[in-house]
Amino acid sequence: MASSGDDGRVVVDLRSAAESAAGAGEEDAHAPPVHEIESLCMRCGENGTSRLLLTLIPHFREVVLMAFECPHCGERNNEIQFAGQLQPKGCCYSLEVPSGQLEILNRQVVKSDSATIKIPELDFEIPPEAQRGTLSTVEGIIMRAVDELKALQDERKKVDPQKAEAIDQFLVKLRSLGSGEAAFTFILDDPAGNSFIENPHAPSSDPLLSVRFYERTREQQAALGYLAETEQPGEAVLPDSAVGSNSGGLQTEPHGLVGAVAGRRAIAQGNPDEVSAALCRYAAPEEVDVLPSSCGACGGQCETRFFSTKIPYFREVIVMATTCDICGYRNSELKPGGEIPAKGKKITLHVQNAKDLTRDVIKSDSASVKVPEVELELASGTLGGMVTTVEGLIVKICEALKRIHGFQFGDSTEEWKKKNWEDFNDRLAKLLSLQEPWTLILDDGLAASFVAPATDSLEDDKQLTIEEYQRSWQQNEEFGLNDMDTSSADVAYNPNNT
Repeated sequence: MASSGDDGRVVVDLRSAAESAAGAGEEDAHAPPVHEIESLCMRCGENGTSRLLLTLIPHFREVVLMAFECPHCGERNNEIQFAGQLQPKGCCYSLEVPSGQLEILNRQVVKSDSATIKIPELDFEIPPEAQRGTLSTVEGIIMRAVDELKALQDERKKVDPQKAEAIDQFLVKLRSLGSGEAAFTFILDDPAGNSFIENPHAPSSDPLLSVRFYERTREQQAALGYLAETEQPGEAVLPDSAVGSNSGGLQTEPHGLVGAVAGRRAIAQGNPDEVSAALCRYAAPEEVDVLPSSCGACGGQCETRFFSTKIPYFREVIVMATTCDICGYRNSELKPGGEIPAKGKKITLHVQNAKDLTRDVIKSDSASVKVPEVELELASGTLGGMVTTVEGLIVKICEALKRIHGFQFGDSTEEWKKKNWEDFNDRLAKLLSLQEPWTLILDDGLAASFVAPATDSLEDDKQLTIEEYQRSWQQNEEFGLNDMDTSSADVAYNPNNT
């Protein structure tokens, strides 16, 4: 509902502002409206005005820019909140900042409401509630933390002089980081996946910046305000009436849950070769089964349909598709079945003609992608797992780069950075137009990726090369294989034990 203020301006409530901005047509896309709502000033208790602008950071995220101003006491504040959806995975950026390199401190940072900032060298952490969503730089975030710590120093000196002196000494160290006098590590961890640190070398990799995507825990899901399914005591334990063969007793678990628990048991045993058989033990081999799960977007209850099949020249896989009736979220995955191979696999494809672009490609979460001709390299986990073609993989890479590295397309971007992106897009277009032959390399430490051969025999396909290699200790550590011990689970879940 709209109302008129004292000065004749129209003030609308937040719901009306959001609906009006969301319903704006394409003709208004270049001039988004600024909405005003009346809100309480937390400093003087009088009513001030908050201005909201729903906009889109090019190729990044939809955001709401908010600015508050109180005409009574002069209080001013601004913040940024994300209007888009929760990302499928959380993200963790780690930026190494050498001493004396001020250009690294000037990198732009998008910090969402749920992001935590850490500086391990000082054992310093900025929790999500300390600094709300903001668009700043590495230096700006550090100096803002300095200002907030310094704000109450006069009161601390009166109440606890010893603690105030310790904070003064800490502020000296923190200022030295903000001025580039000392090297440190800047870590940005966001379970929502809506935070970002600029990579000026994009689309090439940055040796100082690393990014890792991870699955959210139940605690993180609940902290973000989404429904987190709680595990009930004894949920993973199958009762005797359920595991017994047609004993005529009352089955206390639903039929679909029996297969799900059996699948969890096979996973806990560390025997992936039996996972597919356990999940489908109550269905025909090629029959689609249903598994209860939770939606990755809204956290509500949904269903995942799956079945196991064999891909020629590759391995056994589990095809999974999830649909949420609550929010409409849809997702499909292809999970590798069988045991973890003892060696990794490197697949090299020399793309020379249009037929090569139509080859089927299975890229797992653990695979990295390289195209040496355009100096393109994507770390494992960047695009997640997907089933596509060679052409589709390149298109998805282009879309992901534009979405993630949105700062390279904004109005404030330097001309040389824009030119680098334009040159890179031209080189990617040449890959799809096949103006020159190029090479696609999939390096998968878990050997769960696949490129379809063009002939009936792999040996006859001269453009496709598959190499097996021994994984390094670091790779095994990343995959969690060094500390994996299934002996206890094998004993606990051994069906021969009584």
